Amino acid sequence: MLKRTPFYNLHEQAGAKLIDFGGFEMPVQYDSIRKEHKAVRNGVGMFDVSHMGEFYVTGDEALDLVQHVTINDASKLKPGKAQYSAMCYEDGGIVDDLLVYMLDENEYILVVNASNIGKDFEWIDQNNSFDAELTDLSGDTCLLAVQGPKAVETLQKLTDTDLSTIKFYTFELGSLAGFDDITISATGYTGEKGFELYFNKDHVDPEAIWKAIMEAGAEFGIEPCGLGARDTLRLEMGFALYGNDITKETHPLEARMGWLTKLDKGAFIGRDALMEAKDEGISRQLVGFTIEEKRSIPRSGYTIFDSEDNEIGFVTSGSRSITLGDNIGMGYVSKEFTKDGSKIFVEIRNKKAEATVHKPPFVEKK
Repeated sequence: MLKRTPFYNLHEQAGAKLIDFGGFEMPVQYDSIRKEHKAVRNGVGMFDVSHMGEFYVTGDEALDLVQHVTINDASKLKPGKAQYSAMCYEDGGIVDDLLVYMLDENEYILVVNASNIGKDFEWIDQNNSFDAELTDLSGDTCLLAVQGPKAVETLQKLTDTDLSTIKFYTFELGSLAGFDDITISATGYTGEKGFELYFNKDHVDPEAIWKAIMEAGAEFGIEPCGLGARDTLRLEMGFALYGNDITKETHPLEARMGWLTKLDKGAFIGRDALMEAKDEGISRQLVGFTIEEKRSIPRSGYTIFDSEDNEIGFVTSGSRSITLGDNIGMGYVSKEFTKDGSKIFVEIRNKKAEATVHKPPFVEKK
């Protein structure tokens, strides 16, 4: 049986189209993906992302455990700050990408992908040889993402916390719509300004929060948004999706995650394999690309060729950009074709469409 978030009844009442995503019955769209996408780019939209997983890491060696299982350097964090990171297997393959929040000394929250909650918890737990306690808080935690240029104005009506002071990848504990203990985090998956709101479903009324935000955003045309718009928005920014662009068969250096892979921080799981990959040089890399031919929309799994019909890679994500009107995608290609402007060819319905390598984001980041 599929799991449901505390917002399920609201999704149903709004006429959302519901699908199985990561074992949860989640809204893929309400009115239309295009309308929801444009609301986030031009005004404000709200996503229920309560299906995501949250692990609480505490104890004298909490940082040691986080450092051991993640590739970024969590020692650089201070209370109230977050960082994007990932976990790797010994061979460098990616277990998952995640967010690391530092709540206080010896207190961290790891936010993982919904479809990986069980796998991730087991992975961290089996690698916990430290004086650290790992607790799965996923079932108790609600998470709403309020995104778009009008997100600040919408939420500011509901809180005394000065939202303009919460910088990107920082967070504060505050009140919202009359409820206390809301973590207000300036993070998101859309490329727009906005916040992710974490709260315990037993301490805060989820439906009351949802309705208060919808009412506050009404003057800005707020839309409830589903996973469809979440996907089209993240693709325009070139953000990786686990299971598509990053998997256990890919490693961070080839997945354009070298910037967060801190090989000099000391030992962590997968470091030796990544050091070896760096020394040998990678043979392929994740790139973005555009296709001018309107009818040629790239999809995950399509094969990529060079001009001489040699197979050089495969598509991992693709769609028509709602903002640009062009077809965009991401995929792995041989190293020699990763330079901006390189011409590659995507096989679509037995025809090869010419594509141009384009370093993401495809849409200007706000």
